[in-house]
Amino acid sequence: MTFTLARASRSIVKSVLSREQAEGAGARVRRSIGRPELRNHDPFLMLDEFNVDKNGGFPDHPHRGFETVTYMLEGQFQHEDFAGHKGTIGPGDLQWMTAGRGIVHSEMPVKSQTRAHGLQLWINLPKEHKMCEPQYQELLDKEIPRATPQEGVVVKVIAGESHGVTSKVYTRTPTMYLDYKMDKNKTVEQSIPSTYTGFIYMLKGKAYIGDKEFEGHAHHTLTLSEDGAETVKIQTKDEDAHFVLIAGEPLKEPIVQHGPF
Repeated sequence: MTFTLARASRSIVKSVLSREQAEGAGARVRRSIGRPELRNHDPFLMLDEFNVDKNGGFPDHPHRGFETVTYMLEGQFQHEDFAGHKGTIGPGDLQWMTAGRGIVHSEMPVKSQTRAHGLQLWINLPKEHKMCEPQYQELLDKEIPRATPQEGVVVKVIAGESHGVTSKVYTRTPTMYLDYKMDKNKTVEQSIPSTYTGFIYMLKGKAYIGDKEFEGHAHHTLTLSEDGAETVKIQTKDEDAHFVLIAGEPLKEPIVQHGPF
């Protein structure tokens, strides 16, 4: 007789609701990482779920020493920087910008639409990359690989790996960034390196995480336990769920923050 030992799942140690607030010029954001209860989550500095109408946006502003990852859910953003780089990203598209030694850029919605909705993640850079030249990685929705661990579960692999599918994005700080869409009554296990810190940000529906089935709701940040477990169990029950799972290798280096910068 053969016995299979079930792998222990990481659990949820904190759940924080992201309330909408004003940001930029006429923009509204739900701040996840970066709010007082979650000042930072090494190596992550900030995560915003943004909603911008056609008259709002984020005019010229500086970044230095970290990466900004813009992932569009609805609408289009036009971006432009002082070095002449510009372009437009739309639903499902990704811009992974390494600010490095410093950059001034703007992100503004395309005027022909009603709103732009998406996520922006800030990832700290290790000290050896703090002063690198600014760089971009941009992927259209169709260029981001998907994993389908079972029928009714689709994972966009923005960074890292999921169920044998690997992202095309190069990460200077080892990072996984997964966009999960799950139909109701599904169960999956996602592998996570044992040393990574991580969290789940719920966009829609309800999900039940870990062996104790912690119930996660829309617009909540659910921080994962740091117990060395190499998997997290995620279930849906009576409704679909849409969320991102983000995890990375802590840098354990000093962070200097002023406001959101």
